[in-house]
Amino acid sequence: MKKEIIEDALISGKSLDELIKIKMKEEIKSVFEKTVKNDEKKRICTIKDVPKGVIFSKNAVFKKFNKSNNTISYINGIQAESLLGMDETSRERLLNGDIEVFSTENAFVKFEYVDIIIRN
Repeated sequence: MKKEIIEDALISGKSLDELIKIKMKEEIKSVFEKTVKNDEKKRICTIKDVPKGVIFSKNAVFKKFNKSNNTISYINGIQAESLLGMDETSRERLLNGDIEVFSTENAFVKFEYVDIIIRN
C-alpha cells in the first residue's frame, strides 16, 4: 500500500499528504454508503410501542392545541417534556404508555409519532 501511494505521488505530482487525504475520504465515503444502505427508518404511532428513551427526543412529534388562540402546532419531544414542567405524574404515565395526551394551563398536548432508525 505504501508503495502504491509513493507511485501515485510521483505520477500525479501531488504530495504524499494530499494523496493520504484523498484515500481517507474515499474510505470514509465507502463506510458511510454501507451504513446508510443497511439503515431502516421506522415510524411508531402507538406510544406503548415507543422505547422510553425516545419519547422525549427530537425524533418524537407531538401535536399542541393552544387553548388561548385555538391554534394547532407541532412540537418535538424535547419541547413537550419542557411543557410538563414539574408534573412528574404525567411524565411517568407518558413514559409507561398509560396516556398519550396531557394538558397544561393553556394547551393540550398529544403524542403523534416517533421516527427511529433501525440498524441492520
